[in-house]
Amino acid sequence: MLQRELEAIVGERNVLWRASELLVYENDALPGYRRRPRLAVFPGTRDEVIAVVAALWRAGMPFVPRGAGTGLSGGAVADDIVVLGLQRLKQVLALNAGARTATVEPGVVNATLTKAATPFGLHYAPDPSSQTACTIGGNVAENAGGPHCLKYGVTLNHVLAATVLLPNGEIIALEAPRADRAGYDLMGAFVGSEGCFGVALDVTVRLTPNPEQVVTLLSVFSSLDDAARAVSAVIAEGVLPSAFEMMDNPTIRAVEASIYAAGYPLDAAAVLLTELDGAAAGIAEDVQIVERLSRACGATDVRTATDAADRARLWQGRKKAFGALGRIAPDLVVQDAVVPRTRLAPILAKIAEIGQRLNVRLCNVFHAGDGNLHPCIPYDASDADESARVHAAMKEVMELCIAEGGSITGEHGVGSDKMAYMDRLFATESLDAMCRLRDAFDAERRANPGKVIPSRHCREWMSVRGVEA
Repeated sequence: MLQRELEAIVGERNVLWRASELLVYENDALPGYRRRPRLAVFPGTRDEVIAVVAALWRAGMPFVPRGAGTGLSGGAVADDIVVLGLQRLKQVLALNAGARTATVEPGVVNATLTKAATPFGLHYAPDPSSQTACTIGGNVAENAGGPHCLKYGVTLNHVLAATVLLPNGEIIALEAPRADRAGYDLMGAFVGSEGCFGVALDVTVRLTPNPEQVVTLLSVFSSLDDAARAVSAVIAEGVLPSAFEMMDNPTIRAVEASIYAAGYPLDAAAVLLTELDGAAAGIAEDVQIVERLSRACGATDVRTATDAADRARLWQGRKKAFGALGRIAPDLVVQDAVVPRTRLAPILAKIAEIGQRLNVRLCNVFHAGDGNLHPCIPYDASDADESARVHAAMKEVMELCIAEGGSITGEHGVGSDKMAYMDRLFATESLDAMCRLRDAFDAERRANPGKVIPSRHCREWMSVRGVEA
């Protein structure tokens, strides 16, 4: 019996099978996708992970690798298969301050890695809003970003190597491209593979030196259009903020009514949170440019954080915005689309029109600097009429972003939520190429089956190869 075999590997308390125990693993942070796993198993060491995957392979049992469950695409749900929880593997295995690298197990929490690097004047740059909970393994799976990815890049830009366990038990070493090494960028393929290629046993990442100076500004606008124009104006001037975040009035009100209140003005149509960092000698000029252009685009006020505590308070409001929105209704849907930055103003206007027409509460909080939108709708999923309107609104938003030359995900992944749009973005030949790439890692679809590639296309592809989907 598989359950008993897994218990012999990881201990009885680390295998869950009762319905009440599995309830928390039925969904990730996007509650609209619920699937009941058959079992959930939580190895505590590298050797236990290897033994568990070997047992699952022998049993012919697919599995879903899962970190902290903070994903927002329905990617970490398991429909009557096994959840492989990796959050117990939380050791920082090595930290080389001189080389500015760290090697960690997949369950290390994002913020914990920066805490470990802080005494050496270093930090881990990718900083998702869930960084106090999300894990490095999950960040790698989703190619996570965060507010500071505008200047510093997403997870892919900071992963140097990984030891990967394939579903058939084979262990491979992947490395990012280097000038002194030839070969294909399989590391780049693995990052962002959403758990469909295998399990990372360890990950080596690049650490970034702390900047000499950091300045955080809050710009207040009486219209979303003005705020969007300010974003383009600043970047067109040649200033690259380390972060450039926007929140609209519904989001501001939700934040200010919560324990995460940051002092955002309740009457603002939008606020821009701009962070500049680097050498102290150049910061003052950039601050002046941001303030001048923000006011030229209609900012009614621009203020600078007075100290570290003030800066932390401003960022807490932004980082906890999703949590604040979660307080005002039983359910929350969060989308993740990318659009050309120069099209932000008209796209935001069209998104607002969609919300008004379908009578849903559309809230916007997003990475304005790179056009990565996160439209959110708090709602009651038990209300069939409201739920139907919400899903219709999100469908229109996604189709709008595609029509405007955007993409369906910037950092949350495709998972279960966005598979229906893959045919809109990619030709059949491109989807075939993705299937062939997945074959190289997991030809039998044992790792996170039924995700990313539309099920119809996946079944057709596998039938061509004589494999049962």
